[in-house]
Amino acid sequence: MEATVQDPPKLSRRSLLGGSLALAGATAAGCAIPVGLGSSQTRVQYWHFLGASDGIIMNQMVTAFAKDNPNIFVEENVLAWGEPYYTKIAMAGSGGRSPDLASFHLARLAGIGAGAILDPINVRLLEEAGLRGADFSPPIWERAHLDGVLYAIPFDAHPMVQYYNTDICGRAGLLGADGKLVPTRNQDELLAMLRKAKEVLGGKPPLVFDALGLGTVGPWRVWFSLYPQSGGTLLADDGVTITIDDQKALQALRLMAQLGQEGLCDPRTDYGASVASFTNGQSAFLWNGDWETTGLKERKTPFSMTRFPSVFGNGAAQADCHAFVLPHQRFRDPEVERATYQFIAHIIKNSADWAVAGHVPAYLPALEEPDYLALQPQSEYRSVITEVALDPQVWFAGSASRLWLEFGEAFSPVIGGERSPEDGLAAAKASLNRLLSAPNPFPDQER
Repeated sequence: MEATVQDPPKLSRRSLLGGSLALAGATAAGCAIPVGLGSSQTRVQYWHFLGASDGIIMNQMVTAFAKDNPNIFVEENVLAWGEPYYTKIAMAGSGGRSPDLASFHLARLAGIGAGAILDPINVRLLEEAGLRGADFSPPIWERAHLDGVLYAIPFDAHPMVQYYNTDICGRAGLLGADGKLVPTRNQDELLAMLRKAKEVLGGKPPLVFDALGLGTVGPWRVWFSLYPQSGGTLLADDGVTITIDDQKALQALRLMAQLGQEGLCDPRTDYGASVASFTNGQSAFLWNGDWETTGLKERKTPFSMTRFPSVFGNGAAQADCHAFVLPHQRFRDPEVERATYQFIAHIIKNSADWAVAGHVPAYLPALEEPDYLALQPQSEYRSVITEVALDPQVWFAGSASRLWLEFGEAFSPVIGGERSPEDGLAAAKASLNRLLSAPNPFPDQER
C-alpha cells in the first residue's frame, strides 16, 4: 500500500517553511542576531530553547513578523534545552534583568517562582492584541494560571501520539477503507492489533518507544498516558497529598509489563534506537511525542500518525505545552511591553505554521483553519488538545524534571520483566514522597 503521508501543502505564509527545514539559519544554531541595533525600531529580547526543526520554524516565524512589523525587531537568543535553560531564567528573573519574553514548558510553571521569577501576564494588553482566554484549550488555559493569576500564554501541546508504518499496517489488515489506522477502543483491541503486526514482522516486536537507558522518560510518558485514561491522578490540588489509585496505576503497569513479556514491544530500546527502528521500517508502531514528524518525512518513511490509543476509558495522552512567559523585570518599558504582546499575538495567530513540525496549536481557531487541516498527518490527532494529561503543579514536574526521570527509572525494569508492577509502583511512590519532602530550589512566589 502506498504511504498516506503528503508533503506539507503550499500555504500562505508558509513559503518560509515548506521544504526549507534543512537550511538552519544562524539563530537556529544557537546564536543571537541583534538586527537593527541602534535604529529607531523597538527591540524585543526573546529567549527560547527551540532547536532542530522547531528552532528553524520559530526563526522563520520571527522573520515573517519582522516583514509585517518593520518598526519592531525581535532579538532571538537560543539557549540550551532542559535544566540549563531554566537555571538561566531563574537567575535572570531573580535579578530583575531578564529578557522581555521567553519560551517555557507549561509544566514548569508551578515550580519556577511565578511572582518572583516570572511576572503576571497583562490581560488587558493581551486582549488588546486580540487574544482571549476563550480561544484556548480549556485545560491548558487553566493550567497557565496559578492562584487565579495568569502567568503564561499557551502556544501548543506536544502530546504522546501513535506513529504507524502504513506499509506494515496495510499488510497486517489494520487500515480502514480510508487508508487510516482503525482505532482501538480497549486493551483487547490494542493487543490484537499489535499481535497482527508482530506476525507480519516475522515475530519481531511491532512497537517501540523509549523504554531503557540512562535518564529515560519514556516509561513515565507511556504510563501517564494510560493511567489518566481511567481517571487516575498523582496529587491533589494542594500539591502535597498523594492521590495515586493503586488499582488503576497497576492496571497500566501490568499492560506495560505484558507488552514486554509478549514481545509486543522491545524493552531494550532507548530513545534513539526506538526512532531508528521505526524510521527504518523495523517496527510498525512508535509511541513518542509529536516532534519526530519532520525527520520521518525527510527520511521518506511510509508513515502516518494518530492519537495515542484509548485503552482504559477516555482518550487522555501525556503532554506538555510550550508557552510564552515574561521573566521578571524591575521596570518594563511600556512601548517594549506593547510590542512584546504584539509579537506573541502574531506567533499564536499563525500557529498553523508552527504545526508543520507536529505540535498541536493550543489556540483553538487555528485548528479550524484550512491551512492547518491540510497538514497531513499533523491534523489527524488535533482532537487530543482538550484531553491532554498534564503534570501536577509542583516544582519537580515538567520536561526533563526529576518526576519524569525517577518514574522512568522505576517503571523501565517493569517493561523488561526485571521488576514486578507492584514493585515498580512502590519505587515510584517512594520517589514521589522524597520529592515532596525536598525543598523547592526556586524562590518563594511572593516578591
